[in-house]
Amino acid sequence: SQTFGNPGSSTHSFGRAAREAVDVARQQLAAGIGAQPNEIVFTSGATESNNLAIRGVAEKWRRKGTHLVSVTTEHPSVLDPLKRLAGRGFEVTLLPVVQTPHDRAGLITAGQVAEAIRDDTILVSIMLANHEIGAIPPLAEIGRLCRERGVLLHADATQAVGKIPVHVGELQVDLMSFTAHKIYGPKGIGALYVRRSAPPVRLEPLIDGGGQQWGLRSGTLNVPGIVGLAKALELCLRGLPDESARLRRLRDQLYRGLASNLAEVSLNGPALDLPDSRLPGNLNVLFPGVAGETLLINMPELALSSGSACTSASPEASHVLLGLGLSETAAQSSVRFGLGRSNTEEEVEYAIGRVTDTVARLRSMTP
Repeated sequence: SQTFGNPGSSTHSFGRAAREAVDVARQQLAAGIGAQPNEIVFTSGATESNNLAIRGVAEKWRRKGTHLVSVTTEHPSVLDPLKRLAGRGFEVTLLPVVQTPHDRAGLITAGQVAEAIRDDTILVSIMLANHEIGAIPPLAEIGRLCRERGVLLHADATQAVGKIPVHVGELQVDLMSFTAHKIYGPKGIGALYVRRSAPPVRLEPLIDGGGQQWGLRSGTLNVPGIVGLAKALELCLRGLPDESARLRRLRDQLYRGLASNLAEVSLNGPALDLPDSRLPGNLNVLFPGVAGETLLINMPELALSSGSACTSASPEASHVLLGLGLSETAAQSSVRFGLGRSNTEEEVEYAIGRVTDTVARLRSMTP
């Protein structure tokens, strides 16, 4: 509402002020993930970032190869572009994850990626943290493997940036997507890290026009959104270690309370005592005998989910939970809890009591 100039108009003070705000934000974001400022490309969100990374590599590198590797439990903004490319002559390999009830359910290994890579493989796309079960694969190990094999690695880090330490150099990723609204920032703004160090990653742009952002993503920049994204990440990183530990305690308190009060409750995804393999604030729980959607409808004061926000209108079972090996009935009886900055122990105890009472009541109504 104050710096309202167009950052592309550098001939007047209003445009220069907006340009300076964007430059500062780009520097802050780059520092937060271990990148350089000119490696940050702003987008409308992680969905666009994922599309730009996957489709941009496919179009630019098609002469080298047409094989792409990903995982069955990726977000739809990764799986759908891959499906579109498969219809245009590309070959896609989707790796299965460790099946439930294993302690490492939902994870993949670097060995799986190594076996999948071929001479014509041009891109591996693996999310840094799963959006439904919080699974964190060994991405640094996968990154080293891809670098050795000369294959580009893209990571959807939407659920990871601002919640766990993320350093693009340590992960050895070539492309990385993230967004603002998952870290308490404004909606409709995200970014894509594009490695510039030699040899730089080349992409075919999805949007042509004014040539902004080195021609990778044309269009007038969303200055308030960009500034908000940078500020949101700054605030998350400021207290990250303590906040992560606090969220783990609350998450474990929530699961222990549910499991002790209700019979036949089980965890979806990696075990809670594997901190490096699961997001601290994520909990996905199976309540046999109760439809997840029915459970949510009966607890409107709790903001829970039975799947991804992007597929919440779909009646189908979560593809992530099906990918774990759950039956369709079990997948539809599962609920995802997300703990965040404002949650307290008192709220966790309230949720335990509310869920316990509602599940018990709904189960008693089932013949």
